[in-house]
This record gives sequence, structure tokens and C-alpha cells, in this order.
Amino acid sequence: MKNPMLEVVSLLLEKLLLLSNFKLFSWIAAPGEEQSPPPQPQQPSTSQQQPQGKGSFYDIGSFLRGDVLEVPRTHLTHYGIYLGDNQVAHLMPDILLALTDDKLLIQRVVSNKRLILGVIGKVASIRVDTVEDFAYGANVLANHLDESLQKKALVNEEVARRAEKLLGMTSYSLLWNNCEHFVTYCRYGAPVSPQADKFCENVKIIIRDQRSVLASAILGLASIVCLGLAPHTTLPAIFIPFCLWMAG
Repeated sequence: MKNPMLEVVSLLLEKLLLLSNFKLFSWIAAPGEEQSPPPQPQQPSTSQQQPQGKGSFYDIGSFLRGDVLEVPRTHLTHYGIYLGDNQVAHLMPDILLALTDDKLLIQRVVSNKRLILGVIGKVASIRVDTVEDFAYGANVLANHLDESLQKKALVNEEVARRAEKLLGMTSYSLLWNNCEHFVTYCRYGAPVSPQADKFCENVKIIIRDQRSVLASAILGLASIVCLGLAPHTTLPAIFIPFCLWMAG
């Protein structure tokens, strides 16, 4: 039987992660939507991809089938598996998957609204896009996880086959099933997400700080003063500081 308390804590952590990285979503928009243009690639270093020439910003020939590609966002890094022929498989939240079966509509570049609602609704797909659509103007790095995770990678062809087998709809979780979990499962055989782990460590630090208890108590009292005595204001005002105090 699932622990209701653990489920509530998990949900709160996911929403905090979503809010803390909200700027990530401002870079992704469907064609025709009003949005400021994405940042243009900076001058690439030796580890970044050089412009290929007409029709592409990236040297597609430098990527091998099964490589892990990553692009930096405002606060997070997005990951995918290169399948060859300018195709990248990556896990992307998308609310349209729960609303329509129109493949032509779904295949369009995922927009800002579609992505945010997909994260909230926990619906996603492992889809295939071009390198340009995957990167959306950012620099593309290849296989940097090999060094940071210090794990032995599977053979590239096996990595690509794993990614292809997983194509299609999937559930989404910022903490338990994101794009990083997908690529690490494909390349190393075990799903891990250092970004999610780092966020959880930061949350632990905040919880252990006794100032969090005082801050939550003050906010609780303020809500009672503004909204009056009621179960939906009084219970959180007591319960949240108490839990923080016990966890600290």
C-alpha cells in the first residue's frame, strides 16, 4: 500500500521543481506562436558542434548513432539519443497527447503551453525530432554524461535500439521519469537523473534549516489573518511548520 504522506511530499517536490525552472519553457514554442527568438548559439568550443553550413547549424556528421546529445536550457539540461540521419529521440511532456490522436498536430514542435500543461498533467512521449528542432538554437554537446556519471556506456547500436523500442507515449515525472532518466537508461542500463537528485538535496537543506519553520509559521498566521479561521487555512498553518520542525 502506498504511503499517502510520501505521495503528497513527492507531488510538492515536483511542483517546486517545475516552478523553480519555469524559465526553461520560454524557449520552446510552436511555429507561428508569438515569442521572442531563442538565444543563438555562442561560439562553440572544441567540445561543441561547429556550424555545418547551409541548412543546418550543426555538424550532423560528427554525431554517431547512439550518442547522448544534450542542450543547455536556462536552469536545466535537455537530453536525447541520436538515431542517425539527423534524428533525435527524446522524452518530451505534451498535453496534446491526452487531447487528440491527430499525428500531424502532435508531431509539430512542442509549444510552450503544450509542454507546461504536459508536465502538470504528467503526460509525455518519447518522440523523434530533427537535431535543429531538438536543440532549438542552443549548443549541442555529445556524451558529456559519460564523464560526469563515470559509468560504462553500452555499445552505441544497443543504445539506439533501446531508444527506438521506447518510442511512444509514457508517463512523465520531473523527479522520477524525465528526459535524463530516459537517456541514462538507454546508454547505461539504469535510469538516473543527477539534476533531480541535486534538486532534492537542495530541498533537504531548506527543510533542515530551522528558519524554514519560522517562515512557514509566519506565512500560516498571515493566511489565517487574511482568510480567517477555517480548516483549509488553520490545518496547513499548523501542519506544515510542525512537519518542518520534526524533519529539521
